[in-house]
Amino acid sequence: MTLEKDAAMNIAHVLTEALPYIRRFAGKTIVIKYGGNAMVDDALKNGFARDVVLMKLVGINPVVVHGGGPQIGNLLERIGKESKFVEGMRVTDSETMDVVEMVLGGLVNKEIVNLINRHGGRAVGLTGKDGDLIRARKLRFERNAPEMNEPEIIDIGHVGEVASIDSGVVDMLVHGDFIPVIAPIGVGDDGQSYNINADLVAGKLAEVLAAEKLILLTNIPGILDKNDNVLTGLNAEQVNELVANGTIYGGMLPKVRCALEAAQSGVRSVHIIDGRVKHAVLLELFTDQGIGTLIRS
Repeated sequence: MTLEKDAAMNIAHVLTEALPYIRRFAGKTIVIKYGGNAMVDDALKNGFARDVVLMKLVGINPVVVHGGGPQIGNLLERIGKESKFVEGMRVTDSETMDVVEMVLGGLVNKEIVNLINRHGGRAVGLTGKDGDLIRARKLRFERNAPEMNEPEIIDIGHVGEVASIDSGVVDMLVHGDFIPVIAPIGVGDDGQSYNINADLVAGKLAEVLAAEKLILLTNIPGILDKNDNVLTGLNAEQVNELVANGTIYGGMLPKVRCALEAAQSGVRSVHIIDGRVKHAVLLELFTDQGIGTLIRS
């Protein structure tokens, strides 16, 4: 068999393997948290946009929630403002919040919308302030130390958590055949804007939309065991055990807790996958093996 025929047979195999998954997920909503290297590498950015367009064309309803930490840091550096962090969270004063809104709600959001539209989709950009989508409350941050009698309360500014989500505007766009692209900015009862962790927004949105799946793009292959093998097909009990024995630690803990909460709140399955792999979303959705960690409800 010639190389051309080999390639054609491989394409046919991929398409037939994908068919049952396309049937299963047609009409279902899938929330994707888009971040990490997938947002800064041009080939990966274009691949992600094509993946999302293809999902929509075969009848799946993708909803994209994006981050943008490195882009925020770059602009702050350019204007001469130092980025400060407390245990991984950006200290966000009023001036920094202005930059966050400009970068997330403007530059990054519109770049993603433009990419999806260039590849044949119909994307609409939103922040949590549009249509009263995300109501936020100020994040109360406490730091404990052995020498303290009680926790220290630290004010990190305009950093929030999700108080509630009104999915009306997202439902309207999805049923109007659009692809919502959402920046994780919410508004509080005080009228203030709040920067919210994109993983948390994606997880809460997936719960409210009763999504079939939540997909979290990361810069690692998934949840790894102590020998660096990817673990998959996990349930809540197994995930909690991995946290308790220290297999899951550090920066992965918030992401895993977000995934677990979504899975326990009605989202059928959560996938933590490597956004550094081209077409990672399609590989996880439409192939038998997938490429990351699956957490089942």
